[in-house]
Formats: sequence, structure tokens, C-alpha cells
Amino acid sequence: MPTLLGAAEPVDAGWNFAPIILIALIAYVWVYVARWRTSRREGGARAAGYGRLALWLLGIALLGVALISPVDRLGEQFATFHMVQHLILADLVPICLTVALTKHILRPVTRRIHWIEKKAGPFGHPAFGVIAYAAAMWIWHIPVMYEAALEHSFVHTLEHLSFAAAGALYWWHLLSPIRSRLRLGGLGPVLYMASTKIAVGFLGIMLGFAPNLLYDYYEHSGTRWGLSPIDDQHIAGVLMALEQSLVMGVALAYLFIRMLAESDEADEREERYGTV
Repeated sequence: MPTLLGAAEPVDAGWNFAPIILIALIAYVWVYVARWRTSRREGGARAAGYGRLALWLLGIALLGVALISPVDRLGEQFATFHMVQHLILADLVPICLTVALTKHILRPVTRRIHWIEKKAGPFGHPAFGVIAYAAAMWIWHIPVMYEAALEHSFVHTLEHLSFAAAGALYWWHLLSPIRSRLRLGGLGPVLYMASTKIAVGFLGIMLGFAPNLLYDYYEHSGTRWGLSPIDDQHIAGVLMALEQSLVMGVALAYLFIRMLAESDEADEREERYGTV
């Protein structure tokens, strides 16, 4: 197991080649590529482009970074890398994977998705997406929960799954290519994102400027790579706050561009068929 020498303590920077993770990543790629190729063959003007394929592969690669690369092991030793892992799972991966989807790619499961949304009731409402995302971030950063995840592999896996699930639900309401009966319109996306990112950004500020170390787990680790545990915690918190702001800005810009494109398509249909 490779280690890197830090200022005081050795650092484990090994890889995690767990078979179940590798199999899952390969399966995700295989299923998507199969549907993407079908879309290219049958979709005509609505066929998924190479950009969509690239986004899906990027999302899977980021998932590998979070779960297979040294980021996973380093996250058990540094709050900063643990934060990077959280943000990849809750934001970057679901953003890439959701934007990579198109109506044609999802055609075989569209009716089932609508059925699930209908049966989910309040759990299918965008408000629940906000609550689930913010709650996952706050709950898993409570010291007792945070340290339990670092000390017990089962709890750590549960933490990863909750971040991934909350992130997938949250970004689905914003970026899904399928028009839902609860689709956010008007200023909805702005309010949806602002409420969440402010809540989570505030958590980042608390971590970034806390006068005391919140997680005793790291205190026992000592100084690594010249970083004291409290400095490591501060960097992790600032990283969270900055990432929330940056992601919100990029997502809103994307949604604005998509809105303009959909408006142009509606105008073209009206000119061609006399209806929207």
C-alpha cells in the first residue's frame, strides 16, 4: 500500500479497486453507450450527440475519482479530501450524468419515470429535493455522524449512497430532459438553487471559520503534508462554500441557455405548424 511522507505523519495514498465498484462503473457505461448508439441510429435530428456521450463518460470518470482513486483513502485522513469526495458525489457526478441524458435515450423508461413521480407524492416534489440535499449535507457533517462514517465502513458506504441519491434527486428536478408535471418554471430554478446553496454554503462558512476543531478523529492523525487538523478543516469549509456558489452560477447559466433554445424550438414549431 503506497504511502507518502508528510511533515509529521505518513499519508496513505492507495487506490481502492473494489470489484463491486468496478463492475458498477462498467455497467453504467455499457447501458448508456447501448442507448446512445440506438439514439444515433434512430433518433434523427433528436439523436444524442458526442457531447452527451463525453459528459456521461466524464461523470463515470468522476465517480471513479471519488471511489477508486487516492481521493477515497486521502478522505479518511484529510477533511479537505473528504469534502472533495462529498462534492463530487452530490454535485459533479449527477450534473454530468443528468445533462448527458436526452428524451430519446430515456424513451424506454419515460412512462415508468412519470409513474414513479406520480406515486412518490410529496417525495417527488422539488421541495423534497431541496430538503434531502441540504439535510444530507448537514446531517453527515454533525461530528458524531461524520466520525462514524470514517470509523465504520458500512456507515461510510451509507454516507456515499445518501450523497449520491440526494444529489441525483436534486439535480434531476433542475436538469431532467423529461418534462415533469412539477417542472420548475419562471424564477423557480433560481429560488430552488438559491435556497439550497445558501443553506449548504452557510455550513461551509461555519466549517471554514470555526475557531475549534470539530472532528476529534483528525486530531489523532496529527499534522500531515504540513497541514494541521484545524487548517485542514478550514480549507474544507471554504472549498464547500466556494463550490456551492460556483456550481449555482454555472447551472443557472446552463438553464438560461437551455430556456433560450427551447423558446427558439417553440417559435419554429409555431411558424411551421401554426401551433406551439
